[in-house]
Amino acid sequence: MDLSFATLDPDTMRHKATGCTAFAMNLSEGKFWFVENSLTHLMPDPLTGAGMISIPDTPPVKFESFIEGLRSCPSYGLHNPFRNVERYRGLGLVCSRAARALADPDIAYFFTRLIQRVMPKSLPQCMGEVEVTRDFLYNFAGDNPRFHFGRGFSTPGNHAGQESNGYRWPLGPVVIITPFNFPLEIPALQVVGALLAGNRPLLKADLKVSIVAEQFIRLLLACGLSAHDVDLIHCSGEHMAAFIDAAEQHIALCQFTGSSAVGAALMRKLRGRVKLEDSGFNPKVIGRDVSDDMLEYVAWQCDQDAYAAAGQKCSAQSLLFVHEKAYRLYDALQIRASTRTLSDLTNGPLLSVTNEYVEAHIAAILKLSGTYILWGGKRLKNHTIPNTYGAFEPTAIFVPFRRLELPKYFDLVTKELFGPLQIITTYGDQHIELLLRIIEHIKPRLAAAIVSNEHGFLNTMLGHTTNGTTYVGLRAKTTGAPQNHWFGPCGPCAAGIGTPEAIRETWTAHREIIFDTIAPIRTAAPLVQT
Repeated sequence: MDLSFATLDPDTMRHKATGCTAFAMNLSEGKFWFVENSLTHLMPDPLTGAGMISIPDTPPVKFESFIEGLRSCPSYGLHNPFRNVERYRGLGLVCSRAARALADPDIAYFFTRLIQRVMPKSLPQCMGEVEVTRDFLYNFAGDNPRFHFGRGFSTPGNHAGQESNGYRWPLGPVVIITPFNFPLEIPALQVVGALLAGNRPLLKADLKVSIVAEQFIRLLLACGLSAHDVDLIHCSGEHMAAFIDAAEQHIALCQFTGSSAVGAALMRKLRGRVKLEDSGFNPKVIGRDVSDDMLEYVAWQCDQDAYAAAGQKCSAQSLLFVHEKAYRLYDALQIRASTRTLSDLTNGPLLSVTNEYVEAHIAAILKLSGTYILWGGKRLKNHTIPNTYGAFEPTAIFVPFRRLELPKYFDLVTKELFGPLQIITTYGDQHIELLLRIIEHIKPRLAAAIVSNEHGFLNTMLGHTTNGTTYVGLRAKTTGAPQNHWFGPCGPCAAGIGTPEAIRETWTAHREIIFDTIAPIRTAAPLVQT
């Protein structure tokens, strides 16, 4: 496949047909359409501040076609095990074509570069999104949609002709809201997952990066997806809140990835019809068995988890517990952090917080007795990042272990800051019980890591914690949401991503159908005495 689906050049950010500044379009009722110029934002280049792309902030007066899209999908979905079953194979073919497209070097470069333009991060980080999305699509190509989402189970009944059957059932009209930090991977995996399960999704991506989601949907349409199967709206959070209010009765489920506060507000608006992959303050515990020969690897992984994408990951390492026997790790971590620069985008602009916000948070923590900056703590210099975005050095603050147990400081120290900041503390064997209590009080419970190969220690840690995605072993990490395992929090409203289990848990419900088809046979007495 060629790049004919694309409407812009990611290197110049110019529209391919007109040569003017790239612009985004909504999709509803099977057609892409513009919003008037007076309602568009000229999004700045995060690295220079220059106007880069025109994004519409679709107002409430334009909501009707999107509401109609929700109405058009019945509660039993676009397909299910009894209806429109051909769609399982049809969507498998779309996945196959889209996977092959993302394996094409030109198309892979297009998305890699486009991600980097709107969410500046290192080339491997951007390429990782494309590769995960490609492999996810391969996983659900061919017959896999019906094997995973059309297959049920049966149980014999109490008499001949009676049989109970369990099915995974679509939810119908759904809404997907995605954040800025993974412009391709999160919307792609959630939209395709919703479609495979039989739902009709409306996608709203963060305005700063929503052009990436639009280009991916254009790719799916070029691969055979019907333009009537999905809607795309470009709008601000304020206008999306208004849309949720206007369309509430037509939304079977909203899947939200992002801020815990926004997730809680959505839960109230939709009366619980929400699946969350919300932000997290993610702990990592370095065990006492991290030997000197593993030190460099562990330091590298810790650096990746804390500072890749400038810390703008919901699974970023936020709180590092270092066993007192692994104290040499501190120097290795500082050396790693010092190599990150803007020039190769191993550090980058902060798209959701300002420098003033970061500085205020650091200052508040440093008021606590015994705390101090291990490294970083300063604004970046000699750059052209606009003031609306933050630009900060990779930073670590040491907080004495006992400070973490004090309730009056806990919320401050464990407040998530979407940037390159982590809290580090030292613990000993005598602190294990308190360590477990601290971790259990951290909410929401998204990701965690236990860096140790000691089975007794691992068993204790795992048996007393609840984080949804937990890595254990000397190679344990907190970041990374590949297609080969569930990624998401643990809890009754948790949304997962990536695997068949994640799609079933997020995008389907259980339906039980009991067949009882044989008329009773009249006899003088029961066939079996009870």
